[in-house]
Order: sequence, then C-alpha cells, then structure tokens
Amino acid sequence: MTPKTGTPVRSVTRSKPKKSLGQNFLVDSRVAKKIISAADISSDDTVLEIGPGRGALTRHLAETCKRLVAIELDSELASELQGRFSNDPGVEIIHGDARDVSVDQFINAGERYKLLANLPYYAANRIVRRFLTAERKPSILVFMVQREVARTMAAQPGDMGLLSVMIQLYGSVKVAFTVPPRAFRPAPKVTSAVVRIDVYDQPALDLISDEDFFDLVIAGFSAPRKQIKNSLRNGLKVTSEIAGVMLEAAGIDPKRRPETLSVAEWGDVYNQWRTVNP
Repeated sequence: MTPKTGTPVRSVTRSKPKKSLGQNFLVDSRVAKKIISAADISSDDTVLEIGPGRGALTRHLAETCKRLVAIELDSELASELQGRFSNDPGVEIIHGDARDVSVDQFINAGERYKLLANLPYYAANRIVRRFLTAERKPSILVFMVQREVARTMAAQPGDMGLLSVMIQLYGSVKVAFTVPPRAFRPAPKVTSAVVRIDVYDQPALDLISDEDFFDLVIAGFSAPRKQIKNSLRNGLKVTSEIAGVMLEAAGIDPKRRPETLSVAEWGDVYNQWRTVNP
C-alpha cells in the first residue's frame, strides 16, 4: 500500500457511545491497519466505509485510498467527521443509514469499489446482504461482526446454516482475524472477527429467483436437526413422498441433515423443487 501524503487526521473523541445505535468504537490503530491490509487497499481504490464512528479506521483509509465515502448514522459524529475531513477532497462524509441509502448516490456507474465496515450486530446481516445484492455491488467486503456470526458466514458443509448459504451464494468468504473486546470503547462483551467476502460477478448459482431459492433454503433449515427430507416436508408443507422424490432426483441422500449440504447442492434441490412447484 502506498499512503497518500498529508497531515495525519486525529479520530473524533467528543461523542459518547449511544447504546441505542450499538456503538462500540474501535480504538486500536493496529487493528485498523490490519483491516485495511485484509482488504488489500491501495492508492487506486475507491472505498465505501460504513459506520466510521470516531474515525479510527477512516483516518488511515484517507491516507491510503484514492477516494473515500463514509456513511455515518449518528448525526453528531457525521458532523464532527465532516469538519475534520473538510480539507481533504478525497473524503466525503455522509449522514445516513446504510440500510436505506442508495449506492447510486455516491458510486458512479461502472466504478469499482471496496466496502469496509464496523457493523452494529443488530444490523450486520441486513447491511451485508443488501450490498451483496446491489446492482452496483462492491468487489470486496471487509467488515467486523461478532465472532460466532463470522464463523457461520464462512462455514463449510457439515456446519452450514441459513446465513452461510445466503452469503456464500454471492461471494467467497473467509474469517481474516479475530478482534478482542479491549480494541473497542466501550468494550463489548463478545469477541469480534473481521470477515472478507470476495464478491462474485454473478451469483454462484443461476437462479430464476433468488427469493424463491431462499424460501426453499429457509424451509430446509426449518428443523435443522432433522433429516433434510423431514425438514423440507415440514417447511414446504409437502408429503414425505414428494420431498423424498425431489431429493433423490437432486442426488441428495434424504437422511442427510441440512447443515451438510453445500450451496451447489441447495441449487440442485431448488431445480428439482421448481419441477414440482413451477
């Protein structure tokens, strides 16, 4: 990485954390630099940062990437950050909710970008999926979530869950490293982890409808400890015979558990489900 020259910008320190927004501010500069390294940020990159908070990661990004857009939900923090970065033409601070704002407002058509985020746990899944399915999706997402959630996102067949399938349909996932509570103020009660998703140009499966596919997967995980045949029977409200025929046609042993199926195998089940439920 080749840093941009300029006066280092100090992080915002005046605002107190707001429990209602799930704020835990990153204070460890070493972790911020590791996040930037995990995303392979260079001086040619456009970066979208969600939840800059007090700017611990923002200031390092501003010194590294070509263009930085940061979206902050807290109006006070957004205002403070706007003041601190007012003299940097490569940085734009936006007051808004990443769950609702349109990517088209700040990312140009055809512009490739990377997304970095320290996400509040209550909104993480919705935000990640929203950007994975956006028309102007990032090439790479690197974000921090609760360690157990990170492990679920990156799980392999044998430990898969609904979230695993939903995320891995759109990209290759890995847990980059864990982050201890002491790296934040206030310190959360759980260990966090940084996740990297390399986003596919097209989803891993060629689906008629992503939503119909997820409806099937949700049904399949409706009783995750049961055999996949029984779980689908209950979730889809079909007979055991239909569930069994559908699985056998997809090459799936009806006695397997939902957690053992790969994304590709869920795709095979979906294709068979469409033949009986067009």
